[in-house]
Amino acid sequence: MHEKSIALLNHAVADELAAVHQYMYFHFHLDDQGYDALASLFKRTAIMEMGHVEILAERILFLKGEVEMKAAGEVQKVTDVKEILKLARDMEDASAKDYNAKAKICAENADSATKKIFENLVGDEEKHFDQFDKEVGKIETFGDRYLALQSIDGGKSEASAD
Repeated sequence: MHEKSIALLNHAVADELAAVHQYMYFHFHLDDQGYDALASLFKRTAIMEMGHVEILAERILFLKGEVEMKAAGEVQKVTDVKEILKLARDMEDASAKDYNAKAKICAENADSATKKIFENLVGDEEKHFDQFDKEVGKIETFGDRYLALQSIDGGKSEASAD
């Protein structure tokens, strides 16, 4: 009865696992490059994405489905700070759009609870998008000076905010 919702949820699990892997990769590299605040942003975001996996998995199990723990894709080996932020921004934008579409499908299939989960995830993904977008904007406005401040005094950016 809930096969469609289970499939949508498992697709979302795969996307979230891919995001966890990608963001931890970014965290490691940004930390290694001395960008503490940005590294911390990616670590916190990866942890939030892990929470999304848990929410999705709980719903799958409630619907008597099997949780497929396979990441949607491989980690992209990006280490340039601006390119990292652009990729993360694009990932979050795509996730928000995807979750909106999944919510609509759930509504069409009379699964309000799963619809609500996807709608809540849209809000989280839009928040992540906004954080990454603001950081890209600061780099575009201030260039290397902003990045230098990141490595010297990481506490002054959106990245360091909780």
